[in-house]
Amino acid sequence: MENLGRYLVVGGIVIILIGVGFYVAGRLGLPLGRLPGDIRIEGKGGSLYFPIATSILVSLVLTILFNVILRLFHK
Repeated sequence: MENLGRYLVVGGIVIILIGVGFYVAGRLGLPLGRLPGDIRIEGKGGSLYFPIATSILVSLVLTILFNVILRLFHK
């Protein structure tokens, strides 16, 4: 049960760090969510938004970050 609590705390900290990262990126003027390749469809009844390029970029950065962290802990 202690392991589950530890994982939940670590997961919460990771989510907070990701949120802070997006907040800082927005304040610095980085175009996350407005990259070429992000699809926005606007009509009379509403709008639809697919952040494809942003999702790929975030996935790539997180993959590299997690691989570096795991390599550091395995040595």
